[in-house]
Amino acid sequence: MNSTLAGTQNRAASRGRVRNALGYLLAFVFKDLPIYFYTAMCGTASVCGSIFDAHGRWQHGCARVWSRLILKTSGIRLRVEGAEHIDRKETVIFCANHPSAMDIPVLFLALPVQFRYLAKQSLFHIPFLGWHLRRSGHIPVERGNPHHALKGFERAAQRIREGNSVVMFPEGRRSRTAEMLPFKAGSFYLAVRSGVPIVPITIKGTREILEPDSLHVRPGEAEIVIHPPIPTRGLTAEDVTALSARVRRQIVSRLDSGGNQAPRAV
Repeated sequence: MNSTLAGTQNRAASRGRVRNALGYLLAFVFKDLPIYFYTAMCGTASVCGSIFDAHGRWQHGCARVWSRLILKTSGIRLRVEGAEHIDRKETVIFCANHPSAMDIPVLFLALPVQFRYLAKQSLFHIPFLGWHLRRSGHIPVERGNPHHALKGFERAAQRIREGNSVVMFPEGRRSRTAEMLPFKAGSFYLAVRSGVPIVPITIKGTREILEPDSLHVRPGEAEIVIHPPIPTRGLTAEDVTALSARVRRQIVSRLDSGGNQAPRAV
């Protein structure tokens, strides 16, 4: 009887493994592979279009198309709360937590304004990706070398003063756990130098959709909470620590709690 039960359990386990493998294969063919295709096509269109558009509007449009295709194909629902806190005519720094690589396309769709990402310098050295980032106007920052990082932040501050809103992830990299990483002071030095408001953003749900170090995208719901802007005009380098703490409190305040406002679907 024991051997019969063990045989039944083994067959059930074997069928379960086959179903899991088949499910993963189907997801790879019908979801993951199309994402690679969208990335190649939209990236090529972006780089080619940059020849005729030096301001990055075409590239930003390509990024939004790419993002919408990814979310549609992957079965990802996006809900946005607090869009009324964005003044389309005002230059700001959007400051968000960074739980997943899926944060990039989600923010392209959630934010109804032109913006550029503040990205680590090493990404700009990757063939094709680096060309796209440069031609799109995204801003490189070298975080490993304090002197080079300072120069990068100065260049970024100048771009912001010229009217370019940016998105930055003050953790500096994606968290490999469910906890937010410490914020890096350089991001807030940039805010003080540029003198524009910071708009904190809480990102929820993207970690479950695309886990760290995974290439497999799962269906699910991502939520973006856009907080009221925090002014920085008149602040000095001595205020950076307090500013960082204030932004972090805003972001954390919605990581584990709901809100009274009804988010809108995108």
